Amino acid sequence: MQPLTISKENFDAEVMKSDKPVLLDFWAPWCGPCRMIGPIIDEIARDVDYVKVGKVNVDDDPELAAAFGAMSIPLLVVVKDGAVVNQVLGAVPKESVMEMITPFKV
Repeated sequence: MQPLTISKENFDAEVMKSDKPVLLDFWAPWCGPCRMIGPIIDEIARDVDYVKVGKVNVDDDPELAAAFGAMSIPLLVVVKDGAVVNQVLGAVPKESVMEMITPFKV
């Protein structure tokens, strides 16, 4: 599955009310490190079924980015039951992203 595009319009339904933890990628098309980590996020969205994966374009949804304190990008955030449970800033390797979400594997 491809990552979902998360916006303020669908945030509540797709993230806050999700029955699975959600990995959010705060990114922008002009951000080099975001483009580096993008394929990793896409791969996780395609291969991992125990988390939902979403992308938030900080240019399109600055209010949502501000709500998560996304002053620098890429910012990866894991939300479970409506609360932030993990986050990492910067273009990290796939292993680091997997460490963020593996605890939710059942």
